[in-house]
Amino acid sequence: MALSPKEVHELKSFATEIRLNTLETLNHLGFGHYGGSLSVVEILAVLYGKVMDMTPELFKEKDRDYFVLSKGHAGPALYSTLYLKGFFDKDFLHSLNTNGTRLPSHPDRNLTPGVDMTTGSLGQGISVATGIAYGQIINDSPHFTYTIVGDGELNEGQCWEAIQFAAHHKLRNLIVFVDDNKKQLDGTTEEVCNPGDFVEKFKAFGFEALRVNGSDIKEIYDTIIELQSSTSNQPKCIVLDTVKGQGVPELETMTANHHLRPSDEQRAMLEKAVFNLRKQLEDMV
Repeated sequence: MALSPKEVHELKSFATEIRLNTLETLNHLGFGHYGGSLSVVEILAVLYGKVMDMTPELFKEKDRDYFVLSKGHAGPALYSTLYLKGFFDKDFLHSLNTNGTRLPSHPDRNLTPGVDMTTGSLGQGISVATGIAYGQIINDSPHFTYTIVGDGELNEGQCWEAIQFAAHHKLRNLIVFVDDNKKQLDGTTEEVCNPGDFVEKFKAFGFEALRVNGSDIKEIYDTIIELQSSTSNQPKCIVLDTVKGQGVPELETMTANHHLRPSDEQRAMLEKAVFNLRKQLEDMV
């Protein structure tokens, strides 16, 4: 079913809230993975706001949708999403990566409420997500497993072993999102290890694959529903055409924005970005 204009507006507002809280949390800590956290905000808003609509009560159930953030360094965006869904309070959120925290820089299922899988060593998350989806098929579950991988993460051979396994076992309930923000730790993905066309590559491995505008709420949602409704037994891939630092123009244009320890000038810029997002959110009410 297509989203109504009201639902699109609500999801855009939710995405703005996630982005605002992600930026506030990282600013409070004073450093972190700004770029890759902000580029997954819209997909998290769609998944947690409409597709899964996950709550703390639903999370306790065994037979449900599962989500794995394979690119674990985007944890701050996931944490902001979980905070907004009621999994913990703001003090918990702002304990990110501090001594004794239950909110480490990368997700840990044994520490953080709402996290399905510990991730951070790139390549392992998609492997576990594939295993979860396989278990759902064995148990004849109607639910889906969703996972977000980074474009740089796909340099890891382990990812492609999992992708091949998923295609071989016809895991029609697995939807892989590629955050194609075109940068990784040491430069652009094209410079470091040119990945080629992700859509064609996933198709060659036996997936149904499509590319969407990773900042367009409606297009993301419509594509998820289209692939969920597919009669094919193939696993699915949605390549998100995103920008590192998405939604914060000053970060989008920054050359090295994977991980920041902001200078005084950059800190002032990031505080202004928080102010602008708060104003944007107020205008959306």
